[in-house]
Amino acid sequence: MKYRVDINSDIGESFGVYKIGMDEEIVKYISSANIACGFHAGDPIVMANTVERCAKNKVAVGAHPGFPDLLGFGRRNIDVSPTDVKNYIIYQIGALQAFAISNGIKLQHVKAHGALYNMAATDEKLAIAIAEAIASVNENLICVGMANTAMQMAAEKVGLRFACEVFADRNINPDGTLVSRKLPNAIIHDEELACRRVLRMIKEGVCEAIDGSLVKVKVDTICVHGDNPQAVEFAKRIKKTLEENGVEIIPIGEFL
Repeated sequence: MKYRVDINSDIGESFGVYKIGMDEEIVKYISSANIACGFHAGDPIVMANTVERCAKNKVAVGAHPGFPDLLGFGRRNIDVSPTDVKNYIIYQIGALQAFAISNGIKLQHVKAHGALYNMAATDEKLAIAIAEAIASVNENLICVGMANTAMQMAAEKVGLRFACEVFADRNINPDGTLVSRKLPNAIIHDEELACRRVLRMIKEGVCEAIDGSLVKVKVDTICVHGDNPQAVEFAKRIKKTLEENGVEIIPIGEFL
């Protein structure tokens, strides 16, 4: 059986004089990038440089919209109406799309960031607002999220292609949601363990939850967080492991 997956990372999350992540290195080992659009991180200079860097490295580009929460890095739940969220998404996609056009490339996908991503996994109205926003800008954009969530159902209802995402460096709960970053075991730091988990998710379609139970998963794209200090080594090691085990790494737009 032939396996094809995408490796993505959240990048472009620096702001002004504040640098986050190792974007220059991680783009060498990923096939798609989720670029911050100025709400939770990023600014026009960072966005321009990040899109240009991706274009030069032949990395597919996607928008990574979040809540307007620079102080909390978009990881704080905010009570916002679905209408407002829809407009937030349209605004941020539009900003990144302009930089993509100026670099002669097209946007491939949209992946919500942080708290917005997690909330949309269980909140149907929020998920529909995000999906409708994406479709209203470009119905050919791929929506990225976790499988079997409100976000997947919303994307399919609106008629968007949906990429099922798993996380190389995050533990999951028995219901398939991500373990809260407030807990000490939310992040996986062991590269060997991360590689074994990812390979099992791809080839067996299951992932071990935090309590030891097995959760069924579908893998289109694997996320390695760009703000993780180990992100570059994680991405490099995972890419090497997958290729050695017959898994082809290509952008999601090439097989969905």
